[in-house]
Amino acid sequence: MPTTRRIVGDAGEDAVAAWYAAAGYSILARNWRVRGGELDVIARRGPVLVFCEAKTRRGNAFGTPAEAVTPRKQARIRGLAMQWLADNRVRADILRFDVASVRPDGRGNWVVDVIEAAF
Repeated sequence: MPTTRRIVGDAGEDAVAAWYAAAGYSILARNWRVRGGELDVIARRGPVLVFCEAKTRRGNAFGTPAEAVTPRKQARIRGLAMQWLADNRVRADILRFDVASVRPDGRGNWVVDVIEAAF
């Protein structure tokens, strides 16, 4: 049985993937997992390949969602991205690392704020 935290996280990742799709990106992968971690959303639009870390919070009691993406987490995401590229034999002219902050709007929807080229 999924935990409330997992349900909220999944809903946030769904909202982020929908944001990228609406912006004209193709979603190449979601929740790509290997021993070293997970990549939340991998999307492509033209020459740009995006690795997005989605952070969902129901409130700001523990800081904003984007603040949870520490330099250590950034380094892990970069390493995972290189592994994904090698495993999938994908090449891209431009790699971009985004962070998506997702919060409830109080009316049953999610507010998605994507920080492009966050790190």
